[in-house]
Amino acid sequence: MTYVKLPIFEQTGYVVLDSYDQLRDSREWENLVFVDWKSSGDTRFAPLASAYGQMECDGFWNHTPAKTDKDGVWVPENVALAPRLTERAQEPGANIGRCRVIELQPNTYEDAIYNLHRDDNNRLNPEGTGWIVRAFCNLTDNRDSVMILREDKDDPATETRIPLPAGAQVVIDTQRLYHAVWHPGDEPRYCLITSYESGPELDAWISARHPVALVPSAPVDPDFAHQAYAAADAKRAAREAALAAQSADPTFGNGTLPPTMEVLSEA
Repeated sequence: MTYVKLPIFEQTGYVVLDSYDQLRDSREWENLVFVDWKSSGDTRFAPLASAYGQMECDGFWNHTPAKTDKDGVWVPENVALAPRLTERAQEPGANIGRCRVIELQPNTYEDAIYNLHRDDNNRLNPEGTGWIVRAFCNLTDNRDSVMILREDKDDPATETRIPLPAGAQVVIDTQRLYHAVWHPGDEPRYCLITSYESGPELDAWISARHPVALVPSAPVDPDFAHQAYAAADAKRAAREAALAAQSADPTFGNGTLPPTMEVLSEA
């Protein structure tokens, strides 16, 4: 299928923008209403825009009527609590789908590698319209945390690690790139995540913020990394074995996987 895509994403699938001066804004996320929604770790989400303006985070295609990740409806309660975050999401002037603040509890590099996933942003997206990408605006100062991106989930050579201090802004084709955040801090991380339709509005907003399509990857100790990769591979193998056993015998494990073996994604 053919969609409208922005050329700046062709090289790597992501762009890093100028940092936002996060200190000039109040900490609106502290007052938002969060719902329990798991994605690549121990998470909750505070929806600012959902499929039909309800306090929920389900994929837009799981509603009646179903729709693609566009034309999100603002959630009145949270918008009233976070007018500046809402304004920031609206700044590009592009069509918005899901818009929400994520709360991520501390995790390990192994956890993040295990939970690498791609998003299903463009389900039901009509051919010839704009491709959906996602903007991540880090709200808390998580200088030791990184957004992990991989072109190939199983190939560490394709990995890029982007630091996440307060105000970091990254726009990612999350249906192309596997991604997850490694957050080794001792407090939750908060980030504004917005789905945008690719088109001239989004292109102009990105271009005005000095986009960089290839950045040096934050360093990680090679021995530490190899241990994390091996542990994540072992966990994936155990999960596949458990799924195979469950398929052969539906009563195996009472029909459920241990929480540590669940694949937590943000489809």
